[in-house]
Amino acid sequence: MSRVVGYARVSTGEQTFTLQIDALHCHGAAKVYKEVVSGAASDRPQLDEALASLQPGDTLLVWKLDRLGRSIRALIDVMETIKAKGAHLRTVMDGIDTGTTAGRMLYTVLAALAEYERAVIVDRVTAGIAASRRAGKPHGRPSIMTAERTDHARRLLAEGNSWAKVARLNGISKTTLHRAFKRHPERTP
Repeated sequence: MSRVVGYARVSTGEQTFTLQIDALHCHGAAKVYKEVVSGAASDRPQLDEALASLQPGDTLLVWKLDRLGRSIRALIDVMETIKAKGAHLRTVMDGIDTGTTAGRMLYTVLAALAEYERAVIVDRVTAGIAASRRAGKPHGRPSIMTAERTDHARRLLAEGNSWAKVARLNGISKTTLHRAFKRHPERTP
């Protein structure tokens, strides 16, 4: 008897599984494996477990194709694993069912589009950072270690406090403290 095995993934802890899990249960998934990890990540233990549980005739059900991965290589690897198990893939939103010839063709096309979308996002971020640097604007999260805080940390160290204690008092790691000292050289009064 074939089973429907569900897999749900969100990228961050702030996102919720509710929409995906409801859809997977409505489409016959008795068990749903879920995890919080980026689609670009190669280490996804829950996906590995879902794939390992597949038996001949089973279906791996996902909400959308991008839940399985963002690169063509990752998607093809997942698909090869599913095929080797004698199972197939079905998506709720994309209408893919690799149990059919049209579904296998559509899967290939959508996998290429998913990789393209990821590449476009990376290109935009890279271009934005480059433009920011050219304009002399800072990018990324601002450092909490201002010149004044760094000077205060130096005084604490001079008073005999340990690196670990000074870092802890500032709410940072020792590595960040070292970087702050490099970024803000000691000022002479």
